[in-house]
Amino acid sequence: MYEKMVAVDPGAPTAQESAQRGVLKTRYMQWRESLSSTTTLGFRIEGVRKANGECHTNFKRTKSREQVTEALRDFVDYNPQTVRGYLSRLKQLRHALEASEFFRTHEVVGSSLLFLHDEAGRSGVWMIDFGKTSPLPPPLTLDHRTPWVEGNREDGYLWGLDNLIDILTDTLPPT
Repeated sequence: MYEKMVAVDPGAPTAQESAQRGVLKTRYMQWRESLSSTTTLGFRIEGVRKANGECHTNFKRTKSREQVTEALRDFVDYNPQTVRGYLSRLKQLRHALEASEFFRTHEVVGSSLLFLHDEAGRSGVWMIDFGKTSPLPPPLTLDHRTPWVEGNREDGYLWGLDNLIDILTDTLPPT
């Protein structure tokens, strides 16, 4: 993790981390999230493969709403039909999650959304990667929108989903 940190920003490690040539996992994760849109929008883009086969994975410093918006526009090739399909599915997911007792009683960490579309504009979104999902001790519940603070177990899943829906909505041409 130290080497990954230094490769992105040689000045990021503290003097002690540099002397030890190592960083704690929690420190690395918080640093990584501070570079991306995770702390400001509740999600980040890890990589995209466009319909024409182009792959892009250099999103480590995609942080601002404007940068994320432009990356998403490029991903969908500025196709409003694709965006509308994604928005429809994301809103369905949000509605199902808001109504889910399972979701209220589980911490969802490290899960991803998989977006697929073709050149005809057909699209879909699926929730994947639940390896770090864990139940909360009763009677605790989460709203998934409250900001995270040490110990509250909030993961911001719905906050990130809300922001993603807003950004995709903003990519549509005015009607």
